Amino acid sequence: MRAFLAALILCLGTGPVLAERDRIAWSDLIDSDAQSYEDPFLDLSYEQLSALRTKVRLEERLEASTVSDDERAAIAAQIGEANTLLKNEGIDADWLVSQRWIVTERRERAASAGNPALDGVQVSLAGFAIAAPPDADGTPMAYLVPQRGMCSHVPPPPANQLVRLRLSDDWSPRILHEPVVITGQLRIEPDKRRLMVVDGIQTLEATFAMDVVAVESFLTEKAAGPSSSRVSGWSEELIRRLEARQAATADQY
Repeated sequence: MRAFLAALILCLGTGPVLAERDRIAWSDLIDSDAQSYEDPFLDLSYEQLSALRTKVRLEERLEASTVSDDERAAIAAQIGEANTLLKNEGIDADWLVSQRWIVTERRERAASAGNPALDGVQVSLAGFAIAAPPDADGTPMAYLVPQRGMCSHVPPPPANQLVRLRLSDDWSPRILHEPVVITGQLRIEPDKRRLMVVDGIQTLEATFAMDVVAVESFLTEKAAGPSSSRVSGWSEELIRRLEARQAATADQY
């Protein structure tokens, strides 16, 4: 019980094991400056977005040289209907279309921009480890994600919520999504790789890399055995508390 309490305190970041400045949450990885931007599409209803998509799709089709004159007339009529619907609701459809790639870039930056204040800093971060193939120089590798199931049964997280781990030779994940606290030097080092996981090949984009110097695992030896991928009851409780904490953090963004 004492070991469990010590592990829980360490993982949830409420005890004296590490200096306060070294413990970070996943929300700390996000560049807050990149989160504030104008997105005019957020205020559109489903019907308005559908009309806008119809307009874009048909205008692209109208540019095709293989479209007959009769088809062009029908397509132009459909575009006119979409424009009229949007105009009657006070929406400048042509301006919105001109903004779509600008907004796409803003969204991508918000999902990938890392907190520059953490670049080169040694930190400790709780999460779930996923084994990965060795790096080109033979270094053992893994990924750390904020929630169990990411990159396997659910899509990978945004790039600024994924950390690529350079491991030492004395530890590697023993099961998929092993609950751990990882300590090491964090660096902003964008990386994109394809990795085979449970449901097939996934593309993993990570904003951060970490040179790991210490690992605190919450997996029992029994759970790590070749015949079982289960964790102990208290580890399951720890996982639930980790996931609840990550969900609470995500609600802030």
